[in-house]
Amino acid sequence: MNNLDNKKILLIICGGIAAYKSLELIRLLKKDGVSIKTILTKSGAEFVTPLSIASLSQSKVYQDLFSIENEAEMDHISLSRWADLILIAPATANTISKLANGISDDLASTVALASNKKIFIAPAMNIRMWEHKSTKQNIAKLKDYNYELIGPEIGDMACGEYGEGKMSEPKEIINKLKIYFKNLKIKNKLKAIVTAGPTKEYIDPVRYISNKSSGKQGYEIAKSLSKKGFETTLISGPTNLEINNGINLIRVETAEEMFQSTLKSLPADVAIFSAAVCDYKAKETSKIKIKKQDEINLELEKNVDILDYVSNHNSLRPKLVVGFAAETNDLENYANKKLSEKNCDWIVANDVSNESIGFDSDFNEVSIFYKDKKVDRLKYKSKSQISDELVEKIIDHLN
Repeated sequence: MNNLDNKKILLIICGGIAAYKSLELIRLLKKDGVSIKTILTKSGAEFVTPLSIASLSQSKVYQDLFSIENEAEMDHISLSRWADLILIAPATANTISKLANGISDDLASTVALASNKKIFIAPAMNIRMWEHKSTKQNIAKLKDYNYELIGPEIGDMACGEYGEGKMSEPKEIINKLKIYFKNLKIKNKLKAIVTAGPTKEYIDPVRYISNKSSGKQGYEIAKSLSKKGFETTLISGPTNLEINNGINLIRVETAEEMFQSTLKSLPADVAIFSAAVCDYKAKETSKIKIKKQDEINLELEKNVDILDYVSNHNSLRPKLVVGFAAETNDLENYANKKLSEKNCDWIVANDVSNESIGFDSDFNEVSIFYKDKKVDRLKYKSKSQISDELVEKIIDHLN
């Protein structure tokens, strides 16, 4: 199925040798049935001509912000309202800096600032420019503004250097756009539940049993689900993390509270149990602080296994149930055992003996185990990137 057929895309072409790729991009988009309008920046016109763009797009090329003819129609507003999305390819370091800092001194930056549509950017620049701290800060800002990044790639550059900074190939850009429009079909239709963080099981009013968990991975998964259009509920144990306003946050402390909140949040299409829930709790909790003694006999009893309960509940079970396994050894064996015993669909496992990943780290490396014995390895990257990849796999599974 062609997710681009009859879509309207506003393409902004900035300066740089990668601008020549924009011509092939236009050709492929037209082949997929896309209506295209283009904005060519002043520096972009040094690399590709308005005539070549107009010939391929079969549409007028917009250039001058202060054209009386153009602005009589308020093009900086009407262009963004016309489009289903805006694609900036190539996006130079200069344009990225403008967008990150709210500068609107030409038609391209003004349209982007005035837009109410999703904006994709495909960066293209020298490796040193891409790796510069200011560029990294600007990219982080754009991500916070909900811009979507495509690339850049690693390879040989026109300047003769090698590294990250090459604009993604047109086919790769188009594939990302197809995924975006495919994801739109599920927007506001599917419901997801995520559990995150530790639980606290009190022994007395000041002491408790808990697990070492920051909740960062679960929070990032909830953000990724919400970003992709899921109606998302995050059930969180005690953390110091904040979450987006669009996500329904339920704060709990104990495993029992997390269990009851999960039940109340069902039914759902997807349930992701990333919380580090305490397996045991004190059989009896003292009402007053227990004084220091030479010995103390603490009798424990099992908490309800939330993952197992939901996975095996015929009427409440979501379409997809994903469990997490934090292991210190024999990861593959324990992950497959948990997958089988809990009757969940996937297990996401990571090795928490590695201090550079998991728990308090902003980075992770996980393996996804499936019932058909297939395994996907998501190599070392930020937890937000891990979450985005996991959610893409969820969407593909549901579709």
